[in-house]
Amino acid sequence: MTLASSAGWGEERTARWILLVSLGLNLFFLSATGTLVFRHYVAERAMSAAPLDRSVGARIERLAATLPAADGEVLRGEYRANATTVDASREGYRNGQDAVRQTLRRDPFQPDAMRAAMAETRAARQTFDQLLQEVIASAAAKMSPAGRNKLADWPPGPRAEASR
Repeated sequence: MTLASSAGWGEERTARWILLVSLGLNLFFLSATGTLVFRHYVAERAMSAAPLDRSVGARIERLAATLPAADGEVLRGEYRANATTVDASREGYRNGQDAVRQTLRRDPFQPDAMRAAMAETRAARQTFDQLLQEVIASAAAKMSPAGRNKLADWPPGPRAEASR
């Protein structure tokens, strides 16, 4: 083996390493750029969507929209007739949750006050649930069989389809 041939072999080996490192860096920068573009154009749009309205009226509206038109109007009408009572009970439940938060922030902490606030919140939640369920049951009594079947499929999606 001559000195000239061993020098060529070393240069070839170095060139291979440079090529591999270059390919690795290119893949890294391409991936980083792709991630940034995805976050900027795709994920940002998904996060900027309006938050879901979780009010009772909006929930009733989403439920009514899945029903046949006449049955949806029955549900909307039943809710409108009882909206003041249902919304007041939901507000009472929210106030109970606020009372629990306030007892958690008190110093010194009072476990008995916390338990009492939690019991009041449970009772308020049960009242709210009962009133809302009464609205739905009253509306269902006036609906067509097709409307009641759609109501039974709520929420729409895989879970409802699996229960058939």
